[in-house]
Amino acid sequence: MFICPKCNKPVYFAERKTCLGKEWHGSCLRCEKCNKTIEVGKHSEHGGKPYCTLPCYSALFGPAGFRSGSINSHRYD
Repeated sequence: MFICPKCNKPVYFAERKTCLGKEWHGSCLRCEKCNKTIEVGKHSEHGGKPYCTLPCYSALFGPAGFRSGSINSHRYD
């Protein structure tokens, strides 16, 4: 049995999602910024925490001025 890094409760085999080298509940694997549920393999990581690749990770950690590449990019200050 594993412990979820988000809620610190047991994660059973049938409900686990493996991401960032840890076992998560599907409902606990969420973007640190916008709190949307993330699919395994469709995310980015920063500081051991999961983020949506677009727009959150790109806006927070992408090159300044570039963001996600469009004029309608999200910007978090």
